[in-house]
Amino acid sequence: MHPHPIHDFQYKNGELYCEGVKVSAIVKKIGTPVYIYSYKTIVEHFRKIKEAFKPIDPVICFAMKANSNLAVLKALVNEGAGFDIVSGGELKKARLVKADMKKIAFASVGKTDEEIVDAVKAGILFFNVESKPELENIDRIARKMKKRVQVALRINPDIDSPTHEKINTGSLKKKFGIDLKTARAIFIGQKAYKNLLINGVHIHIGSQITHAEPFLAAIEKALAFIDELEMDGVKVDYFDIGGGLGIIYQNETPQTAKEYADKVLPLLKGRKFKVLMEPGRFIVGNAGIFITRKLYLKDNGVKKFIIVDAGMNDLVRPSMYGSYHEIIPVKKAGGRNVVCDVVGPICESGDVFAHDREVANVKDGELLALLSAGAYGYVMSSNYNVRPRSAEVMVKGNKWAVVQEREDFKDLIKGASIPEFLK
Repeated sequence: MHPHPIHDFQYKNGELYCEGVKVSAIVKKIGTPVYIYSYKTIVEHFRKIKEAFKPIDPVICFAMKANSNLAVLKALVNEGAGFDIVSGGELKKARLVKADMKKIAFASVGKTDEEIVDAVKAGILFFNVESKPELENIDRIARKMKKRVQVALRINPDIDSPTHEKINTGSLKKKFGIDLKTARAIFIGQKAYKNLLINGVHIHIGSQITHAEPFLAAIEKALAFIDELEMDGVKVDYFDIGGGLGIIYQNETPQTAKEYADKVLPLLKGRKFKVLMEPGRFIVGNAGIFITRKLYLKDNGVKKFIIVDAGMNDLVRPSMYGSYHEIIPVKKAGGRNVVCDVVGPICESGDVFAHDREVANVKDGELLALLSAGAYGYVMSSNYNVRPRSAEVMVKGNKWAVVQEREDFKDLIKGASIPEFLK
């Protein structure tokens, strides 16, 4: 069926199931397009990381940017997860699901004053800071609030990670992090920031990285940096090793959590600092599928196109990064496969889910599933072409629930009005 086993999405008697629930039964009730998440996959992947890194008991901060559905977040909080957040909205969601604020790291290169104030009030663990002006601003706000705030500096180890150019963040050509020389000067001169305790080092070199080598190189570089600081009398209490663990989308051979831990742990064991990790995609990527309906097959004599009812506004990864998502029929039929492009209804030539792919030529009106859609799927969706965002569903065993309702037209024009001078 598939180049890799996605255990909680399987065929039974020719029908695709998520855990104990028939996918077509969900669609019958709530229509298409729809994201469907497996609770079991989410929790198991979190536990795999927790188990693999048990010897150092890290704070595992789920990267909320990958999937911020409240049910997904609550499932992870119940397992003891913290969050890596990048906006005020994500902070509010963390509070809604009753996350432990002492397990929250706030990153992002452009935090506003309002976001900083809210995070200080909430009592988060620390800010991951990406530049000197940002540091000065947090210090100024903390002084006004009469608070002392913990800060980790995101250092840029200047390591090129072998991943897509748009998700490689570890080289100095990118907007992320502080170069080592500047970072060292900040640590040593931190008395200048009276309301900050600069006691953490943060690295994050990119996303969807399938081998340990770039991580190891970055961690080693950061550890040498920490050792140097300690010789200068600077105490480092936290080392945030970021996220970026890759998953299988097509034919990648990513490391398991255990293989990654086996390589990384020897570097971190016996150290005085607390380790934080920020997995996102690794936990939710393969825990979600995206269901769309075939409208019809178009054949222009040169090429065939399966046209579906979902578009790049629903799942932008293939258009934005050229990402691969396996496409399988929800109901296995004896029909033939067809080599085609799978495309949506959006008025952009980039609105393509698959190029020249051999896909099951299901009947018009039948369902197709795009696999590995749990990360950077719904969170990146938009209302382009005045299209409502799809629904989200969570399945646990043989129970399921709509965890985000499908938008309707009223949602799309909420807050919109025609001014008097046009009437």
